[in-house]
Amino acid sequence: MKKRLLLVLSLATTVFVNANDDKLLPESCIWTGTMFEDFCDTCGCGGNGGSMGFGTGLNNNFIGLRYIGQKYRSRDGIFDNSPWINENFNTVQVWGKFPIGNRFLVNALVPYHAHNRRFSDNTEQEIKGIGDATLLAFYQVIAPTPDSIISIKPKHILQLGGGVKLPTGSFNEENLEGSINPSFQLGTGSWDYILAANYGLTHRNCGISALVNYTIKTENSVSYLFGNQWNLAVNSFKTYYLSDTWSFTPQLGLGAEYFDKNKEFGLVVNDTGGEVYFGRLGLEANYNRFALGVSGMLPIAQDLNNGKVEVKNRVMLYLNINI
Repeated sequence: MKKRLLLVLSLATTVFVNANDDKLLPESCIWTGTMFEDFCDTCGCGGNGGSMGFGTGLNNNFIGLRYIGQKYRSRDGIFDNSPWINENFNTVQVWGKFPIGNRFLVNALVPYHAHNRRFSDNTEQEIKGIGDATLLAFYQVIAPTPDSIISIKPKHILQLGGGVKLPTGSFNEENLEGSINPSFQLGTGSWDYILAANYGLTHRNCGISALVNYTIKTENSVSYLFGNQWNLAVNSFKTYYLSDTWSFTPQLGLGAEYFDKNKEFGLVVNDTGGEVYFGRLGLEANYNRFALGVSGMLPIAQDLNNGKVEVKNRVMLYLNINI
């Protein structure tokens, strides 16, 4: 586990970006590039997580809408020869980032979920509703200064923070019965706590960014405990400026997620926990105060729930407005 964490973190320092544009960029364009920030469980529960990462991160403040679609297949039962079922997780999030002074940032996120799955007997199940809201605060240990914006030297940002995921989404025990995927829920039903770190390095119109966050989960009211979770991601990007108002930023990145085993009444739940590694490709377009982004993720390697849950793909679409 520790070796894999170090491997992913080391990628943040080995990604190469080619900064061959020597002109000084307009101040209005410098900090609109896509960087980092995603810390949520996109399915609304603790079993399969985020790492969609890298929404608009260096804009001072924004509010927006984000859609995340995830496709899984899971065993319909506890046996190795149980039939596979298809599961679709659809989430729309209202999210934003708001500065407090020069050094503090507050992130807020409220999701709405619409999940569905089809069983081997062709019956379907669908759940809809508000998911778990998240509040996260960052302190900018290293922040850009007015002098650094016009400097031709590389610019660094380091943010450290923490927050809480509130049990605003419902947890239904019946969804645990007969299926190996306990993550088919609107929420964990518990108060969960997050520790996070974001780092960004830009040189002219190129950059790399990295995030690490750790979610500490607590037992809910029915004595079910989702395992603690690591999310890690690294991203490289280059922004192309068509004018003072238009820019495009292609992105290439990697992500990893690690899950401890779940517990029920203090006992370990079999076939839970695991890890998954992603490759990610994305594009963001910026026009004045608006940022429109799309990205997709495909698993490179995975071992979730003892091989009884598989990620097929994830996609994200977002529209943000600087405020």
